[in-house]
Amino acid sequence: MGDGELTLGALRAVLAVVLVGTVFVQVSMVWALATDPEDGSLPLTPLRVITILGMIAAQVAAVCVGRLVTVVRGRTVFSPAAFRYVDAVIGSIVTAALRWFAVTIINAPGQREDPGVTVIMGGIGMATLGVALIVLVLRMLLAQAVSRDVEASQMEAELDQVI
Repeated sequence: MGDGELTLGALRAVLAVVLVGTVFVQVSMVWALATDPEDGSLPLTPLRVITILGMIAAQVAAVCVGRLVTVVRGRTVFSPAAFRYVDAVIGSIVTAALRWFAVTIINAPGQREDPGVTVIMGGIGMATLGVALIVLVLRMLLAQAVSRDVEASQMEAELDQVI
């Protein structure tokens, strides 16, 4: 088992833990929605709904990364099919950031005495959007690699015709 196989295996294990963990959180939040009344300190229902939806975004990203791992193992990463998975990961990250901003807004009124918490939370949302931009740049690199792979295949076909 080479380093690449070990890395892909470790990534698959992490993705499995993420999927199981997010399902656990979703079930817990649904249970809390059904059985735990609001105590008035925070608007818990919107926070719980945002959490449930956020877990869906994490699950979509985990499944898409898992599909990309399969593409890497099959050595077909330089194909247009890989783009839909990368696009879904970018979308999941952006929706996670938007949900985080919603949590920040819901939490902000309770932080009037210490607005630094709201600023930090806003910074975390911005950092999350930064991760989406990094993945977008990686997508652009993938697009260049796919384009070069297509060019190389065309040149190889032309060379085969000449020879």
